Amino acid sequence: MSDRHTIAMVTFEGVQPLDVSGPHEVFAGANSVLDDQGRAGPRYDLRLVTAHPGIVRGESGLAFHVPDGLGTLDGEAIHTLLLPGGFGVRAAARDEGVVTWIRDTAARVDRTVCVCTGTFLAAAAGLTAGRRVTTHWARADALAAAHPDTVVDPEPIYVRDGDLWTSAGVTAGIDLCLALVEQDHGADVAQIVARWLVVFLRRPGGQTQFAAAVWSEPAEREPIRAAQDLVHADPGAALTVPQLARHAGLSARHFTRLFHQQVGVSPARYVERIRVDAARRLLETDRAGVAAVAAHCGFGSPETMRRAFLRTVGVAPDHYRRHFGPTVSTTVSTTVTQES
Repeated sequence: MSDRHTIAMVTFEGVQPLDVSGPHEVFAGANSVLDDQGRAGPRYDLRLVTAHPGIVRGESGLAFHVPDGLGTLDGEAIHTLLLPGGFGVRAAARDEGVVTWIRDTAARVDRTVCVCTGTFLAAAAGLTAGRRVTTHWARADALAAAHPDTVVDPEPIYVRDGDLWTSAGVTAGIDLCLALVEQDHGADVAQIVARWLVVFLRRPGGQTQFAAAVWSEPAEREPIRAAQDLVHADPGAALTVPQLARHAGLSARHFTRLFHQQVGVSPARYVERIRVDAARRLLETDRAGVAAVAAHCGFGSPETMRRAFLRTVGVAPDHYRRHFGPTVSTTVSTTVTQES
């Protein structure tokens, strides 16, 4: 086994700095743990490369000094190719020199790792065809539309498909690289690095818990739009399929078929998503108890809401509130009646 794992981290103008610095700190931290404890195993040789060596400015204005061009490592054994994302990824994905280098390099490395929208670079190089990948939740639809041969899953924090690893947005690159350290050196080394970085070794839930509120394109036909409007107007109301169908002036069977055809999900699933969305907003801003939120949003019981949250968000309501709820001691809103 080689005494080092060379990691080529591609940079470009408009790169997301944390997509580079987060993984860099994870791997550098692993090197420190291995050295401090006298552990065996290859160390990570972290190499930043770019198409135009010199100062590379990130999307937020933070700059990196990258003296090595893409071809610098062509004669060396590269273990991991890491592709970050950022606003500049579109221009980078149109640069034939960059895309060709990524394609050729990926063919000779042990694994290719994409952070956030870095998956677009992998897709441009033809590395994602027939593969399951993830990316930032806000860019997942665009990736799927641009590359229909790719299976895009917007929910996981990271995905491994063979030698291709992809992660969700920004900080998820840290989660992914901790998983790589665990694969290379064991869970104990990865856990020590995670503790130093004050992050989870395995973050609970998926990235849906961080995503923006559900927004759906209105249906094409007025009867279905009317049913959607009724759901949005009062998610806590009785919204059974027969009631929605009556509001739309259709039979329940015809309504269900048209709704799924025009909206893409069943009426029951749509109602659940909108109710979860309403509950999320209350859990973020209001200090009412979970049972009160469940009743207000039409779930009927806290257990029903818990199951809906696990299906839709990936975590339970109380977990969601702990991470995203109000931190002040006073109630933000009095919309929901407080539990005694």
